[in-house]
Amino acid sequence: MTEEFHRIRRLPPYVFAEVNQAKARARAQGEDIIDLGMGNPDSPTPPHIVAKLVEAVADPRTHRYSTSKGIPGLRRALAGYYRRRFDVALDPETEVIATLGSKEGLANLAAAITSPGDTILVPNPSYPIHQFGFIIAGASVRSIPATPDEAMLAALDRAVRLSVPKPTALIVNFPSNPTAYMADLEFYKEIIAFARKHELWVLSDLAYAEIYFGDRIPPSILQVPGARDIAVEFTSLSKTYSMPGWRIGFAAGNARLVAALARMKSYLDYGAFTPIQVAAVAALAGPQDCVEEMRKLYRDRREVLMSGLAAAGWQVPAPEASMFAWAPIPPAYAHLGSVEFAKLLLARARVAVAPGIGFGEHGDGHVRIALVENTHRLRQATRNIRAFLQAGSNQAAAPLTQPVGG
Repeated sequence: MTEEFHRIRRLPPYVFAEVNQAKARARAQGEDIIDLGMGNPDSPTPPHIVAKLVEAVADPRTHRYSTSKGIPGLRRALAGYYRRRFDVALDPETEVIATLGSKEGLANLAAAITSPGDTILVPNPSYPIHQFGFIIAGASVRSIPATPDEAMLAALDRAVRLSVPKPTALIVNFPSNPTAYMADLEFYKEIIAFARKHELWVLSDLAYAEIYFGDRIPPSILQVPGARDIAVEFTSLSKTYSMPGWRIGFAAGNARLVAALARMKSYLDYGAFTPIQVAAVAALAGPQDCVEEMRKLYRDRREVLMSGLAAAGWQVPAPEASMFAWAPIPPAYAHLGSVEFAKLLLARARVAVAPGIGFGEHGDGHVRIALVENTHRLRQATRNIRAFLQAGSNQAAAPLTQPVGG
């Protein structure tokens, strides 16, 4: 009775735990930690969405069990979003399902379509559920490059030719968490053509579709003709409408995949609380000026972070989209790896970031910095980082007892 359960043995220790524990200890000692680690939006949900929730809660008829597929009005609202945003027509009855956030949907679809020993192609680095949803379901994961370019396409070709058994599914995620990489429609066309040729299912994670900063607007893979024959796409209200704790997301696309997820969910949940679903309709179908305000907020934060890190001498690519910067560890600290560098940054600069190795072994040369503090706090964070980098210590030390950098 001392051995770990089989599925638990396939899950490595949570790599963010060390940094989280150090952060908790520092705060317990009264340290002011600027937390840029978790991608947890800090802005309140727009008032008209909250008002609709309150209105729906007041109706006792909404207090009963809901439906695991999502109420019809919510599925129609998501189909309306795809029509407006991507010019994609979806059948809300057969091609749309509501999920308890995109993370739950990805995990349950993995369980629905995976046989033990299946091979799944997943970018590395990538959001952890992309690989571990399938690992929990009994699959083997083969890593491919995370960049939307020829390197990924060449790796896909090798994987199909050399993997035993032949891969059955492919994950794509653009704009990406953690890397902030973006794909264009031409790249998606190549992905769909390849997947159709080799009979691969494609699962696209589009959680950051509305957080972009330039002229390039993230497309949907479902815009590619024929994509719905093999692809399903996951979206979420968490980032677009600052609703992370509400746990509302969607899968849309291939009817067979949507039906598989619906069947799995029918045994596991009754859907989100109905008033939350009603409020989500208000988000998708109501005024959208809040989305542009959210986009501007993250754009302003990005500019403050990028200029501050540049002044500190830390060269970090400016993200075109998402709420993250994917920061290569400065050369003087590269030998530490992402966990030890993140711990050092916490101790010396009082700034928490996410170690890149938490997103896959190929992320260990980076840390992820989330735009989840206001511009004042971000300026303070970059001043602290500048003082830390100028001091030049690359050895771990006890937390500071006085503010850094004024």
